Amino acid sequence: MAKVVATSAFPIDLRPLLGAGIELVEGSLADATDAEGLICLLRDRIDDAFLARAPRLRVVANYAVGVDNVDVAACARRGVAVTNTPDVLTDATADLTFALILAVARRLREAEALLRSGRWGSFEPGLLLGVELSGATLGLVGAGRIARAVARRADGFGMSVVYTSRRSELPGARRRSLDELLGEADFVSLHCPLTPETRGLIGAAQLRRMKPTAFLINTARGAICDEEAVAAALAAGTIAGAGLDAFVDEPRVVPALLAAPNAVLLPHIGSATRKTRSRMAELCALGVREVLAGRRPPNLVVPGERAVAREGATSSEAQPSEVERPSHGERTK
Repeated sequence: MAKVVATSAFPIDLRPLLGAGIELVEGSLADATDAEGLICLLRDRIDDAFLARAPRLRVVANYAVGVDNVDVAACARRGVAVTNTPDVLTDATADLTFALILAVARRLREAEALLRSGRWGSFEPGLLLGVELSGATLGLVGAGRIARAVARRADGFGMSVVYTSRRSELPGARRRSLDELLGEADFVSLHCPLTPETRGLIGAAQLRRMKPTAFLINTARGAICDEEAVAAALAAGTIAGAGLDAFVDEPRVVPALLAAPNAVLLPHIGSATRKTRSRMAELCALGVREVLAGRRPPNLVVPGERAVAREGATSSEAQPSEVERPSHGERTK
């Protein structure tokens, strides 16, 4: 019987989905050294050292779209297949992105804190004035599935959309360089994968290029931003506010961000609907089941030699970046 380790409990029972002949064990990476399959989370680092301790491993099913926690090149070298959960979390994450846009635009965190504190007196014409979305410009960094879904929602609010992407087109929106987008957008929303090129993409220099009335939204990966620089920009009024659902060293959040009244901070809940999280679990189970049966799963990121080598598939060692670095070559942390 093949052993499969899941490093978390999931909203649904995976056993019926995995099928006969598979033993599912809930545990940690330490429990997976003799496993043939692994279902893991973003918090789990699947590197070459771990793979060396798990010589029987045939498939890693990552409970996410991004695979920045997985050394895909090491998996490819060792013949370990990698699967992810594309498509199913697009709408949930786009909804959450727009919730953050609305929250920072209308100062909902400050408004709720005022009411809960008992300090709210009465209706006042100048109380907690925010900004309207109609007529504002939304800048999308990246043009993948989630960015396109956010653009559709922006259209319903009467916003214009600009975007920057090296690889993808966004119909109905205007392409810009990153520098141009930062200077033009009223809301800058990050939707690029975390790669060596995008790590630290938004730092102090990029924040200074944004309007002082603009807002930064991040529902992608925390490390795309320099969090200390974002906190400093919020404190100095370099930008008007930020809505963040991802952080560099989760669950830790830098204290200066926690203290910022103009920041809405969420605990990585972009995909957190019952429907989406359940469907993500189903895709993970499907990926493991198909690979262990010697078949190619539909959500394959890296082919494993036992699963798909006979089909002539090739693997990629890195995801290309969705966006370009600033043309002047300035480095960010």
